[in-house]
Amino acid sequence: MTTAADILDRCDELARHSSLPNGLIERVYLSPEHAAVNALAAEWMTAAGLATWQDAAGNQCGRLEGATPGLPALLLGSHLDTVPAAGRYDGILGVLLAIAVAERLAQSGRPLPFALEVAAFGDEEGTRFGTTLLGSRALAGTWQNEWWGLLDANGVSLDAAYRAFGLDPALIGEAARTPVELIGYLEAHIEQGAVLDDAGLALGVVSSIAGARRFQVVIEGAARHSGTPWALRRDALAGASEVILAIERIAREADLIGTVGHLALFPDAVNVIPGRVEFSLDLRGEFDLQRDRAWALIEQTAEQICERRGLTLTSVQTHGAPAAHCSPHLRAAVATGIRLAGGESSPTTLFSMAGHDAMAIAALTDIGMLFVRCLGGVSHHPDESVTEADVAVALDAFEAAVLALADQYDADEMDSEYDARAALR
Repeated sequence: MTTAADILDRCDELARHSSLPNGLIERVYLSPEHAAVNALAAEWMTAAGLATWQDAAGNQCGRLEGATPGLPALLLGSHLDTVPAAGRYDGILGVLLAIAVAERLAQSGRPLPFALEVAAFGDEEGTRFGTTLLGSRALAGTWQNEWWGLLDANGVSLDAAYRAFGLDPALIGEAARTPVELIGYLEAHIEQGAVLDDAGLALGVVSSIAGARRFQVVIEGAARHSGTPWALRRDALAGASEVILAIERIAREADLIGTVGHLALFPDAVNVIPGRVEFSLDLRGEFDLQRDRAWALIEQTAEQICERRGLTLTSVQTHGAPAAHCSPHLRAAVATGIRLAGGESSPTTLFSMAGHDAMAIAALTDIGMLFVRCLGGVSHHPDESVTEADVAVALDAFEAAVLALADQYDADEMDSEYDARAALR
């Protein structure tokens, strides 16, 4: 039986499959490293008693039948890809916990009123092609054909990468599932924040996942010699700096997250006033309307700043995702799992500012999430750290959550049968 120590060993084993040297981790979609970790996940799924396959989007999948073959499935999953210079637990821990839970249930001999499936998604981070959640969106049936033209840093298209990986772009629709095939989706993930760590808690229940909008913003002025008098300057960087500070102020006041993570200036010379600045904005919030109102205010404020400084402003949205709210019955099952695993009597509920595969799957079925404490809340960094004790209690809680759903499903079926018999009397 797979233990918490085994799961951590498997995290270490997967970390060795990286395109970066010196122990750093980077594993991107449709790469040789992706193929290698899929093979390992398939091996562990098979050992756990699951039937396995790689779907048309390169996601590694497994299935444990329920009491009778062909029942709708409860899907457990997360992702195996990483950002550059990543930690070894973001996404990966969730996949390995899911496999271990399936193994426990397979060996228990308990017939479940639904099938159990595990999905190790191939692309959640969007590191290679710049568009996130490609693996889970394919499974959810929300794939967009315009993505085939996306290019990686080496100019390789998504279409070409699929073919090189041994996949057929024409068959991408075969990865899509339908709502009748699933009863819900549960995902375990490290908390990308320090709420649990600060509170001294191992686990938490996720209430919802932030809706995100991303923009590419360009501010243009005039590139001039650094000796140009103040009255004649149209400094794009000075204007962009003021806009970025306004973004921070507006987002904080609205209780949102606003991040400028990329900035480039032109011509980028020590003795030339910047004539053009490009920067990104990642704006996230628990409620879409609140987030959209903040963007409208940011855009209005930026236009006013640029008009005052004699600059021009353009912005293009590059990504949009609605907030995903976890279903009450799945939240309740996760909370029950935490209590039964020896956690709080009233488990802590957290809002996730970070995105997850659950966001994509929410278009297909109900979702629920379990957060696991991560030291200091550090994520997307080699310093990601979890303890064996926390992983052990997470494994117990994740299994108990599945069994709580099974109990509820059985009770609902009994109630339905009772109602049907009563109608005949």
